[in-house]
Amino acid sequence: MPAISPDLLRRFDVSGPRYTSYPTADRFVEAFTSEHLIQALTQRSAGAGAVAPLSLYVHVPFCESLCYYCACNKIITKHHEKGEEYLTVLDQEMALVQASLGRGLSSVSQLHLGGGSPTFLSDADLTRLMASVTRYFRLAPGAEISIEVDPRTVSHERLAHLRQLGFNRLSFGVQDFDPDVQKAVHRIQPYESVAQLMAEARALGFESTNVDLIYGLPRQSAESFQRTVAQVAGLRPDRIALYGYAHLPQRFKSQRRIADHALPSAGDKLSMLSQALSGFLGHGYTYIGMDHFALPQDPLAVAKRQGRLHRNFQGYSTQPDCDLIGLGVSSISRVGAAYAQNAKTLDEYYDAVRQGRLPVQRGLALSRDDLVRRAVIMALMCQGRVEFESIELGHLISMNSYFQTELQQLQQLEKDGLLVMEPGAIQLTPLGWYFVRGVAMVFDRYLQADRTRERFSRII
Repeated sequence: MPAISPDLLRRFDVSGPRYTSYPTADRFVEAFTSEHLIQALTQRSAGAGAVAPLSLYVHVPFCESLCYYCACNKIITKHHEKGEEYLTVLDQEMALVQASLGRGLSSVSQLHLGGGSPTFLSDADLTRLMASVTRYFRLAPGAEISIEVDPRTVSHERLAHLRQLGFNRLSFGVQDFDPDVQKAVHRIQPYESVAQLMAEARALGFESTNVDLIYGLPRQSAESFQRTVAQVAGLRPDRIALYGYAHLPQRFKSQRRIADHALPSAGDKLSMLSQALSGFLGHGYTYIGMDHFALPQDPLAVAKRQGRLHRNFQGYSTQPDCDLIGLGVSSISRVGAAYAQNAKTLDEYYDAVRQGRLPVQRGLALSRDDLVRRAVIMALMCQGRVEFESIELGHLISMNSYFQTELQQLQQLEKDGLLVMEPGAIQLTPLGWYFVRGVAMVFDRYLQADRTRERFSRII
């Protein structure tokens, strides 16, 4: 691990996008409607992209209990019958998508169930959901089929059922193993139960397990989080996602239950991050970028070494850059040069689909400038390198003239040791990978006004 000075950490302790897309979702507009998405889907089915692989994301918003830190789109309920109604409407939405996309043209190489808590659904519900998916879409042989798992809602029998349905990757929401922290965020799940589930998942033949962690939660300390890091590393998940907690109670009502005085200081957060980076690297993990780690033999680590990383709304992926169809309330699709987000409330989502309309609430048709900047930002985020010739040929521009101001701004980052300006290329250094969001922000035209930044999480 390269040495990271406290001064550099402090300077980059600012808000910024995670760049699961560019432009980011806060730039979507309501003038983009379902008709625009239909047009994008139709163009895809009629064009060369029709045979390209497709990615699917299904959002399941329900949770049995509220985690105070959560900023996801969720519905807290113990009425599991609500899942049945939701699956009926989901099936109808898939039929609407298929009508524009065409059946059988594209194979799905990646399917991800997120939430909320997808494991809120019963075994019968999950069977029904997968039946709907395979009715309208063709899963490719060897497709990556993953699901987010709340360890409190699954047993060995449930894991076996997921495996039988074809799921081959699991993501466990852990956040922290310290009992005081778990109590403070209203999410009690002992280390022993998670360890047992992970062992059972391996025995059942799941190809990969991921663990999500959050630093900066109430009652956390550098010492307590160091223990959690050691415990997680000892479990040897194939992948680890390490997120900094973004405390935005003015935006997320659930976070108002967290007292400001219980939060660790900025200095403690930086210590947690530094210790976690050292800890996971010391246990043999590869740093992928953007708070993600993987064991060296994991496909994600292999893809990084070979320059084949990609990025979508679910984060880093080994799948080729492909269109993404988002299904369910609040889901986001990316089709060609268009982004579309579904209605964020259940009533609006249900009303649209039942009226025979795709439930698009807002979106964006990307401009030529958006496409150029997306290519540069994604090259930085995924390969850590921007080849000028590739961008220039793909978008018919001159990098030196088009990005004259941005290239000048990179000079300071080069002095900081984050990148190297080569003739015809920008290359991140090993140190620069830890600040890749900050480097990418230089090329974000929408971030020129500082007032827009506070809507994002801290970049470290």
